[in-house]
Parts: sequence; structure tokens; C-alpha cells
Amino acid sequence: MNQSEWQKSSYCQGVSNCLNLALGADGVLLLCESEDPETVLKTTPERLRAFFLGVKAGEFDHFVT
Repeated sequence: MNQSEWQKSSYCQGVSNCLNLALGADGVLLLCESEDPETVLKTTPERLRAFFLGVKAGEFDHFVT
């Protein structure tokens, strides 16, 4: 995938490693880390939306300090 198609958050300014997101074929969402662009996770918009809602609700707060 062309690197120009990947998007990262504006909150990643000054951070060397961020998650990048791209839209793949058939509406599949692709995620990768900027330091490891060859490893790509595929998911659906619905699954990613559910994950983000869980993050916003604090369900994963115990994973970060």
C-alpha cells in the first residue's frame, strides 16, 4: 500500500511511533505502526467503532499508566 494513503493522528506530532490507519479494499480498515509498516491488522469499521467506544468509556484504562 502506498504510504501516502496511510493517515495518523495529529496527536502523534513529536512521537516516533504511532498507529496509522488506511482504507483498504471492500471498505476494510487497515492499521499499522509507523515503525513496523509491514505488519498490518485488518478490521471492519464496525469493529473499530466498538473498540473506540470501549476506549472512550474507560474499559481499557487498566492497560495504560
